Amino acid sequence: MGPNEVQENAIPNQATLINNVYNHSVVSSNPRATVLHTPVHNNHNESTLTPAIQVSSATRSQLNGEPSTPLNNSFTPQTVNPHNAMTALTPMSSGTKQAENSIKLQNCVSTVSLGCELELLDIYCRTRFSEYNPARFRGVVMKILEPRATALVFRSGKIVCTGARNEHDSYIAARKFARIIQKLGFPAKFLDFKIQNFIATADLRFPIRLEALQQAHGQFTSYEPELFPGLVYRMVRPRVVLLIFVNGKIVFTGGKTRNEIHEALDIIYPILRSYRKS
Repeated sequence: MGPNEVQENAIPNQATLINNVYNHSVVSSNPRATVLHTPVHNNHNESTLTPAIQVSSATRSQLNGEPSTPLNNSFTPQTVNPHNAMTALTPMSSGTKQAENSIKLQNCVSTVSLGCELELLDIYCRTRFSEYNPARFRGVVMKILEPRATALVFRSGKIVCTGARNEHDSYIAARKFARIIQKLGFPAKFLDFKIQNFIATADLRFPIRLEALQQAHGQFTSYEPELFPGLVYRMVRPRVVLLIFVNGKIVFTGGKTRNEIHEALDIIYPILRSYRKS
């Protein structure tokens, strides 16, 4: 056998030896981990052996902080009351509080006296955003944009201001209307300003049996569904009129202050709660 034949036989033996080394796995002393020697090729085409650790599912759960399930049959679960681990929750506000939070002022009506006689036709001709039709209404209807409000001006010098959403806006609007008339040459003053009426809305968020309510509180209510879909409830104290609808919406009118609106809701809420539709 010549040297060339020995070289040719050595080449496949070397390749077989390398493949055996690559495919050979060595089990470590730890029974939960298996070490595999896998080749990693670098930029110089040289292969090196890098151990790759395969971790079992039990070991992985311990590393992640998860409790492992015992494998022995003698394990007995502990009797722990699950309610002890429950955290106390803050109770929700009552239905009355939720209804009070839903109150929204929609209109504030106020009156003021200018203390002098007025020429309504002269005011109408010299002002903008005003209407005057004595055949339909005896007063001049004036409007301003900031705050958005409407005034009913009468010949006696009385002004009814409506459309404002709160007391402050109503007062500012009345002052502006008085100043406009004063600039026209009338000796107008600002006297006896007073809030006459609050109009507010609230939502109870539950349907109401209006027919049963009308039968039980007939002396305070009037309900004609053919003419008007709401039930009219007239309270004696505070003197507030409520328009109650079947979907739980309420319109308050006639209240002089905000406290009267809230007091009326506190009185009517338990009554309407007892006539809630199931």
